[in-house]
Amino acid sequence: MSSGVRENTVVTDRIQIHCLESGPADGEPVVLLHGNLSTGRFYEHLMPRLPDRYRVLAPDMRGFGDTQDLPLDATRGLADWADDVALMLHTLGIQTPPHLAGWSTGGAAIAAFAHAHPVASLTFIDPVSPYGYGGVRADGTPCFDDCAGSGGAGVNPEVVERLRAGDTSADSPFTPRSVYRALYVAPGFQTPPEREDVYVAEILKTVLGDRNYPGDAATSPNWPGFGPGTSGILNALSPKYCNWTNLLDVDPKPPVLWTHGAADLVVADGSPLEAGTLGAADQIPGWPGNEVYPPQPMVSQIRDLLARYEAAGGRVRTEMFPGSGHAPFIDAEDKWLEVFTAFLGDERSS
Repeated sequence: MSSGVRENTVVTDRIQIHCLESGPADGEPVVLLHGNLSTGRFYEHLMPRLPDRYRVLAPDMRGFGDTQDLPLDATRGLADWADDVALMLHTLGIQTPPHLAGWSTGGAAIAAFAHAHPVASLTFIDPVSPYGYGGVRADGTPCFDDCAGSGGAGVNPEVVERLRAGDTSADSPFTPRSVYRALYVAPGFQTPPEREDVYVAEILKTVLGDRNYPGDAATSPNWPGFGPGTSGILNALSPKYCNWTNLLDVDPKPPVLWTHGAADLVVADGSPLEAGTLGAADQIPGWPGNEVYPPQPMVSQIRDLLARYEAAGGRVRTEMFPGSGHAPFIDAEDKWLEVFTAFLGDERSS
């Protein structure tokens, strides 16, 4: 445990949430939400470095880490995560609107929270597209009405097998360690070995099966033959259920910071993990072509939504990190922390 970081379990009426915490109990609340296949501990190295006027909370979201194992209702998108955070803050007696940061999947969760509760600010870290993950055109409309090509069946089965086996090696491209090195951080970035070991151990705490990762699956008459089920994290990210364009409706509009690794492969225009890109590369047979099922321009979709948010009166700051991967707060730690801290300070003084 990093110096100055505490851990506890917050027992709410809904779920028991494992949470890391730093800073004074009466500090301004800053909540850091992790993404898929990760936990709050991915933020641990940052927490002691934030100014001591902030009370920093990094919970493990349901389905991950040491939080109580409860199923995720995918038909609500990431609203289960948002509701869990709201109850955690209520249970802790925090009434001040929080600063929220959401990484990847967590980006959709903080948007859902802001739609239901006042917030001081929102920081999106390489967030999932506002139209969900996979199977949508540039304007956000589904390639097929049933959102075929998204959801729990889209993961490589060996990833799940390696997780189930508790594999800590790098003997296959599908082990947690190999996936972390290839997709979480920039190519060639060397995470300190002891920290990488912690991250791998945390990934291996993922709850597997239909209830969480990857979730259940449905067959589809449309290419590539599968569609989203109704439970679990990958289905919650399907465009059938995940859509945070209602951020435009939030009033008053909190200030927004969007940080993104320019070399991110997970959330990208033409991510190699997305069905349209895989089909175009002949990695999935029978691709119906660009007119029917184009690769998803995820970063462009985020940029477009935030431009609309700004045009509607919101304040947006964008920071792209050259050469950084899916987690710029890890592989560009100092620069990312500088940007984030300045943003928090700006909103505190405004």
